[in-house]
Amino acid sequence: MKKQPKEKKAPTHGIYVVQGDGDNARWIKIGAAWQNRDGKGLSLMLDALPLTNKVVVREFSEKDAEDKGAQQ
Repeated sequence: MKKQPKEKKAPTHGIYVVQGDGDNARWIKIGAAWQNRDGKGLSLMLDALPLTNKVVVREFSEKDAEDKGAQQ
């Protein structure tokens, strides 16, 4: 019996380094995260390692999904 290939799921969260504060803050996307099956954690995939001390994980919004669809 052959194993079915796992369905690739889109990430649920973006990972960002935040430089600066307030309106002058610069958000740089450095990766993505997927919710674990049990809902108690996240699996992270980083494209870069942060050199600063502020990393933010944010759930993608509907606007993010629309923007991604427009880019494809």
